[in-house]
Amino acid sequence: MGKVSVKLTVFFEDPFWIGVIERISEGGLSVCKVTFGAEPKDYEVLDFLLRNYDQLRFSPAVAAVVKEAVRNPKRIQREVHKQVQNTGIGTKSQQALKLQQEQIKTERKTVSREQREAEKQRQFELKQQKRKEKHRGR
Repeated sequence: MGKVSVKLTVFFEDPFWIGVIERISEGGLSVCKVTFGAEPKDYEVLDFLLRNYDQLRFSPAVAAVVKEAVRNPKRIQREVHKQVQNTGIGTKSQQALKLQQEQIKTERKTVSREQREAEKQRQFELKQQKRKEKHRGR
């Protein structure tokens, strides 16, 4: 079983609070975007993750370099502080989110096209049936 690393970034994107969950597993980065609405408290975010993590729709994996090194806890704390100050998400995450959006868009297009064609076919069959009934003189 491989190592899985998960990172959650919460930021304000007018008018909502957005959470971006980055999951790195088996050398691939996949991302999920969650809209919270009002500013979530820490315990609300934790509760959301515990209840809904298995239902989240992650983007297809994008190749990512995984670095494994033991790091100084003070350095980690400084980096976390910098990340809190810096708003936004990494470019790899943005690419993964864009890929997910495009995938959902193509799925939606195919479903709507199939529905449209089915409706056209139904209308055509209805016209044919009416023509036959008129032709029979009923």
